[in-house]
Amino acid sequence: MSQYALLALDLVAISVLAFGVYFPRHRRRDLVVAYLGVNVGVLAVATALAGSTVGAGLGLGLFGVLSIIRLRSTELTQHEVAYYFSALALGLLGGLSTTPSAVNAALMVLIVAVMAVVDHPRMLRRYRQQTMVLDSAITDETALVAHLERLLGATVHTAIVQRVDLVNDTTCVDVRYELTHTRTLVAA
Repeated sequence: MSQYALLALDLVAISVLAFGVYFPRHRRRDLVVAYLGVNVGVLAVATALAGSTVGAGLGLGLFGVLSIIRLRSTELTQHEVAYYFSALALGLLGGLSTTPSAVNAALMVLIVAVMAVVDHPRMLRRYRQQTMVLDSAITDETALVAHLERLLGATVHTAIVQRVDLVNDTTCVDVRYELTHTRTLVAA
């Protein structure tokens, strides 16, 4: 596979990832632009530096620096971080030809396929996580879990209290829960 074919495959892969997988599920235009920009930027730099003797090391360093800059500039959810790293990895695979092109192509397909499957709406769809502010200060863990299960109509797996305000009578809690089967069918 020629370098041009690998570059084209990268553009196809990031397009499928951004427009075929990410955007229809999450509808964040700003991140589609970011994923495409990061991918094409990394692809360009990686391609330009691929012939140098420091290509692979520089690619990994670039991966780390861009990750730190982007992740510190705005708060991203965990699935958005996964898409971001996928866009970076696709750009590096398309630009750095230190391994046979067929391997790079297969890895690109693997990245897009994994993201399409693991971020599918039916994958683990009953499991949720959210931060809630309750209008009562609850310091007893058993009472807190029971209260959350009544509010959510779900089975609480983890409740991590972030703040209890006894003056204003509030509790801020990060809760991870599983919807009951009937609740899932109504929500879907």
